[in-house]
Amino acid sequence: MRIKSIGIKGFRGYSEPIEIKFSDLLVLVGKNDIGKSTILEALDIFFNEGKGSVKLDKEDINKSNLANGDDCVEISVEFESLPKSIIIDSSNETSLSDEYLLSSTGTLWVVKKYPKAGKEKVFIRSNHPTAKNSSDLLLKKNTELKKILKEQGLECVDKSKNSELRKSIWSGQGDLELREIEIEVAKIDAKNIWEQLKNYMPMFTLFQADRKNSDGDSEIQDPMKIAVREILGNPSIQSNLKEVAEEVKRHLDHVADQTLVKLKELNPEIASSLTPQIPESESLKWADVFRSVAIAGDEDIPINKRGSGVKRLILVSFFRADAERRQREANLPSVVYAIEEPETSQHPGHQRALISALKTLSKAKNTQIILTTHSPEIVKQLDFENILLIAGQSPERIQSVEESELPYPSLNEVNFAAFDESTFEYHNELYGFIEAEGKLAEFKGGKTTMLYHRQNRDGTTTQQQIIQTEYIRHQIHHPENEANARFTDHDLRQSIQEMRAFIQTNMQNRPVQ
Repeated sequence: MRIKSIGIKGFRGYSEPIEIKFSDLLVLVGKNDIGKSTILEALDIFFNEGKGSVKLDKEDINKSNLANGDDCVEISVEFESLPKSIIIDSSNETSLSDEYLLSSTGTLWVVKKYPKAGKEKVFIRSNHPTAKNSSDLLLKKNTELKKILKEQGLECVDKSKNSELRKSIWSGQGDLELREIEIEVAKIDAKNIWEQLKNYMPMFTLFQADRKNSDGDSEIQDPMKIAVREILGNPSIQSNLKEVAEEVKRHLDHVADQTLVKLKELNPEIASSLTPQIPESESLKWADVFRSVAIAGDEDIPINKRGSGVKRLILVSFFRADAERRQREANLPSVVYAIEEPETSQHPGHQRALISALKTLSKAKNTQIILTTHSPEIVKQLDFENILLIAGQSPERIQSVEESELPYPSLNEVNFAAFDESTFEYHNELYGFIEAEGKLAEFKGGKTTMLYHRQNRDGTTTQQQIIQTEYIRHQIHHPENEANARFTDHDLRQSIQEMRAFIQTNMQNRPVQ
């Protein structure tokens, strides 16, 4: 399965429902405390159900919603690239389509609701039958389905399989009255449906920038642990582990049987009351066998006792190695890596290596990556389609970035909008764009001028009256000319804003991002 979109409502700063389109690589950019990390943590809550990095509590309920009597947090994920067949009733094979569990666009949309930030209620939002005797069939037991089948005078080849009973009932109806509804699949009667569906979902791991410096710090442990989960998810390894488990079970059965035979010789009554309890191989938690995996430095000192820069460098190296591995190997399980501020404590060169590795990794089969960043260096290496600009926690303040929609088509524009970054490069681009469009004279018109000493080739200077934007441009291109007072950061920002406003009003007539 692959994430197509996510939805959040009532979680922290997100009072109104928001929907975010996903891709193989999605980078959230924006200022501090604007809601980027909240999106990653919502996904961790959804996928890892409180067993990951984040646990939901009452403080996570949106305060405005709570004041208005709405105490429910809602997190939803829409999936595409779905399996052709699934098993949701015991060992009976069926499909999401046959069970009417798909949306009108053919996706699987799972909605989790947390009343009072408590235990989750799980729903599937689908185009589902609502006609009499056709609705709620997924929530009915075998005996109830047989009763409906009999009352309708319908036939079913195998009445022992709920999926076959449902198929017969639905096919025997005229108009199923398909409508988009939410089916609760975590109820007692339908719980097995949800438990089985979880097996098809991607593994999700959140790597956060802020970690406690303790032996249990998962920033370094997690790369190893997710590697264990992926390795154990390999079908051939699963097959081998099942063989080992079955072999152990055979030996244990023999030991238990022989023990009971000897006990029966001593006390037949007690022996007849005992039954060996040996878990099935499917229920074994193989990952727990490798729970202590780690990377250690000299003298077995855990890497997480080192500086944050070293820890993050190892994380960078993990992603670089994983990019190569996932490109090379087949039949790997679906994974989603969520990474918060991967540039933390990293040299610009390491940042470039990291984003290169993540871009490569995102192209591997069954792999998706979402990250947050404050690094203009990272943004400049991305494609527009990879960027989501978070300017606030309302739907209209979350914007995908497309080159044709920007006042000036540049990743420098994204950095300016996201981080307030005023750079020489961006100033040059804006000026060059206005000049190339033949609008420079119009831009200069009516603006106040200032004195500039132009340096001639013979070492003399010539005085000129030019506007501030030209003054800054000349100083950027001729830093050797020390005859003028240096422009300030405030001057640079003001000049950039003036050019952006001019482009908006006179050249593209679209709002500035």
